[in-house]
Amino acid sequence: MGLYDMIFGHFSRDLGIDLGTATTLVFARGEGIILCEPSVVAIDRDSGRALAIGNEAKMMLGRTPANIVAVRPMRDGVIADFEITETMLRHFINKGHNRSTFVRPRIVVGVPSGITGVEKRAVLDATMHAGAREAYLVEEPMAAAIGANLPVSEAQGSMIVDIGGGTTEVAVLALGGIVVSKSIRVAGDEMDEAIVSHCRKNYNLLIGERTAEQIKIDIGSAYPLSEERTIEVRGRDLVTGLPKTLTLTSSEIRDALSEPVSTVVDAVRMTLEKTPPELAADIMDRGIVLAGGGSLLRGLDKHLAQETDMSVYVVDDPISCVAYGTGKILEEIDTLKKVLIMPKRLSQ
Repeated sequence: MGLYDMIFGHFSRDLGIDLGTATTLVFARGEGIILCEPSVVAIDRDSGRALAIGNEAKMMLGRTPANIVAVRPMRDGVIADFEITETMLRHFINKGHNRSTFVRPRIVVGVPSGITGVEKRAVLDATMHAGAREAYLVEEPMAAAIGANLPVSEAQGSMIVDIGGGTTEVAVLALGGIVVSKSIRVAGDEMDEAIVSHCRKNYNLLIGERTAEQIKIDIGSAYPLSEERTIEVRGRDLVTGLPKTLTLTSSEIRDALSEPVSTVVDAVRMTLEKTPPELAADIMDRGIVLAGGGSLLRGLDKHLAQETDMSVYVVDDPISCVAYGTGKILEEIDTLKKVLIMPKRLSQ
């Protein structure tokens, strides 16, 4: 530990950040999750200035006048717009570090396992520019496994499937590392798009992504429900151009979601096929663990269990799992430092 850390580390409010495509969560060391807001920024087209960030900006999605645009700077788990991501990160870091402004925080950020070296560098740079004194990255499946209290440091294998907004991360972990992993850019957003597409194709009804997300939350499923549900949906009729209301059933939404759900199941199968036999036997004993907001889709655990002939469990708090993992890494950074990638310091 350097002199700077020895003197100022005690005063720093170190942060763990799950920088998600849909939602950003911030964990403060010693306090837990202090912030959970949508990864959305409202921008004034004329000045380029950020008008709103997080919850306030999400309310503007699909509702803004011509001179204001609500954007999601993270796409498929990676930075699509560097400047806006940096603005968003700085806002969340300032909110999370308001108590100790004179000492910059040490920050651990969860990133998808499939991102390139250039993308990793972009996240580190954005974190440093946003106010970190020291920045580290951790692969999301590793952070999710640590957050789910899986024994990642042991020789036995564990399998985690982290279904977020932009990416699904499937990984087999053992001895403090990722043995086999697969990252696909099919997750919650693709499910929303499948619902938008279903309404357009079958009913000539145009709905927004917020409406599609609400349909998914209210009646979406991956496995037949004991009691099928319905929802009333409002959108724009593509033939007349006028507002229109219709009723959707949970069974048709299940059919609409079948393609993205199948893609996730295929990713799990492909990962299992590449898993060494000893670790595969451990996973047979322990089962597959689901995390991330996408794992809340009704019946996804049952569907995956049916397709793989294995036990499948959803963690207690799937949305916060990666953020809790980054927090545990901060609290035990000396013992868990080997799981971190590409550290960057203020002095570098």
